[in-house]
Amino acid sequence: MRIGIDLGGTKIEAIALADEGREVFRRRVDTPRGSYEGTIRAIAQLVEAADTALGGRGTVGIGIPGTISPATGVIKNANSTWLNGRPFDADLTATIGRPVRLANDANCFALSEATDGAAADAAVVFGVIIGTGTGGGVVVHRRVLVGPNAVAGEWGHNSLPWPQPDELPGPACYCGLTGCIETFLSGAGLQRADAHASGGGSGRAPQEIARLAALGDGAAAAALERYCGRMARALAAIINVLDPDAIVLGGGLSNIDQLYVRVPQLWADWVFSDAVTTPLLRARHGDSSGVRGAAWLWND
Repeated sequence: MRIGIDLGGTKIEAIALADEGREVFRRRVDTPRGSYEGTIRAIAQLVEAADTALGGRGTVGIGIPGTISPATGVIKNANSTWLNGRPFDADLTATIGRPVRLANDANCFALSEATDGAAADAAVVFGVIIGTGTGGGVVVHRRVLVGPNAVAGEWGHNSLPWPQPDELPGPACYCGLTGCIETFLSGAGLQRADAHASGGGSGRAPQEIARLAALGDGAAAAALERYCGRMARALAAIINVLDPDAIVLGGGLSNIDQLYVRVPQLWADWVFSDAVTTPLLRARHGDSSGVRGAAWLWND
């Protein structure tokens, strides 16, 4: 059995998968926000509950909102800031009495969809999470590509490609730079596009923008078209560098139907090829992809 843990800012979810990917256990608890020791205890209790339900010990994979620094061996870049600078994997291993495998939550999402999800037949998969933030992960032959700096797939913290004059220098990003892809393609980025199209205000909620655009609202349609164009440019750069067999979208904004039609229509203008056959796919496992991918970290 494979146990997967998805460590989020507000909840920690655990599942267990049988060998064929069938879910046999699921439990969720609140995240002990701000408490490193409390987070360790909560995960250990979830693993113990899964072991008890399964009648044996499973392998443990964990998706985290950050990554392990290859330089120091401690967590970096986690928006659950109480993890940063701590030897999280070593402390968990000592607490639960077995080795653990950790990966960034976007990598876990990509691994899930590449293993038994929307891109299960693809050799190279680029997974994208678009929601509060914008993340990416690369999976090659069902293995996560991490890289020597542990930043492979960090798509959201590159500049938006081929920027238009009114997109420069771009919004400030929490990473300290301006004009990052995340600032344009996160939920807040779509709201800013709507505010611009509407002539003021703070912008409507992303799902409301999509709904109104489908009903013919001119400002909402203009905002969504602009968003699709920005995503097309951003993903065209990925195709030019990686040329994945499939791109899979997840996260709250991935439920906008127009993305799967309009973005592939637009990205050909920036892809360095006479034809673009890359499929843009909706995640099969939805919100469960992250925790399933954590379990699949033990897929060898």
